[in-house]
Amino acid sequence: MRILVIEDEKKIAEFVRRGLREEGYAVDIAADGEEGHYLATSNEYDLIILDLMIPKIDGLTLCRTLRKEKINIPIIMVTAKNTVQDKVTGLDTGANDYLTKPFAFEELLARVRALLRHKEAGSATKLKAGDLAADLLTHKVTRGGKEIELTAKEFALLEYLMRNAGAVITRTMISEHVWDINFDTDTNIIDVYINYLRRKIDDGFKKKLIQTIRGRGYSIRD
Repeated sequence: MRILVIEDEKKIAEFVRRGLREEGYAVDIAADGEEGHYLATSNEYDLIILDLMIPKIDGLTLCRTLRKEKINIPIIMVTAKNTVQDKVTGLDTGANDYLTKPFAFEELLARVRALLRHKEAGSATKLKAGDLAADLLTHKVTRGGKEIELTAKEFALLEYLMRNAGAVITRTMISEHVWDINFDTDTNIIDVYINYLRRKIDDGFKKKLIQTIRGRGYSIRD
């Protein structure tokens, strides 16, 4: 899952990014409304966390503009304004949720999870590829009934591969969905994490699920 945080207060933006990354999300930061609009309309995001009081284009105007442009990504509006009318105004512009500052990160995370679950309503919460299974709610992964421990980033990579089982997933696709806009294209970190997954998921099993498609990318195939 990839999240866009539009927040001009650097400490808050970094606090939110660090916490979300620890949960396995890819996170991009925009410091003003113009940058936020550019990123939101030029990349695929699963959710936007939008501060109300941002420079250049304020949060309400940006939210309204995105909805007019048919950008239907779930939006959590974050602001110090906490009157009922402020919340009503925020929701009426197209926000899906409204969180007032100061807030506990646990509450923000709970709201993020709730919106992402709603977005995925009707989708399976468990993914399978052969005897490999991943629970999207508990992050529990098993193969042949044996539980496999993965880091948050390893799980995010595995989830993306399993959601697209059978398809060829390029390194560019992985970098955009599992990492973030600051990903260094010259690094071999994707290959490193693929190897981590192979050791944990395929070692000891006759059938290898994670395959390299030479010159193209990777695929999970049963």
